[in-house]
Amino acid sequence: MTATPGLGTPQLASPDLLRSTFRRHAAGVAVITARGAFGPVGFTATSLTSVSAEPPLVSFGIGTGASSWPAVAEADHVGVHILGEHQRELAATFARSGADRFGAPTAWRDGPEGVPVLDDVLAWLVCRIVGRVPAGDHRIVLAEVVLGDPSGAGRPLLYHRGRFSGLRD
Repeated sequence: MTATPGLGTPQLASPDLLRSTFRRHAAGVAVITARGAFGPVGFTATSLTSVSAEPPLVSFGIGTGASSWPAVAEADHVGVHILGEHQRELAATFARSGADRFGAPTAWRDGPEGVPVLDDVLAWLVCRIVGRVPAGDHRIVLAEVVLGDPSGAGRPLLYHRGRFSGLRD
């Protein structure tokens, strides 16, 4: 390995290198929900990706050690929610281990296919899971959009350098 002038010292691949690198990558914030055997589950995701327009497919990653994984592993459908910058606390709640994610003040309802749908988001989708691809300690979930509502008002919530924030003009 050779050093590039003006850059820091290269590091060998490691979990810390990956985390440090992606802290510098601004990502949109979503919450994924599903109906589990013991009630609704959900988690904050910054790995949401549009995969295909025909058919309409999305993907997201979930750790196999995550509390939501058993429900997502068994679910036929999931909810995908795009959060607005006014929803920092909601994002933090769904990211926090052990939190009562669906208790007050979280506003939600049972949606199509029994999927928990969060209120006041920028957009939401109900998707049918079509694949779960092993990827290290995670699974990449592929899901086909069934229906949704993109009409929420506001600006998107972003995750950057370990914090939730909004866009700046």
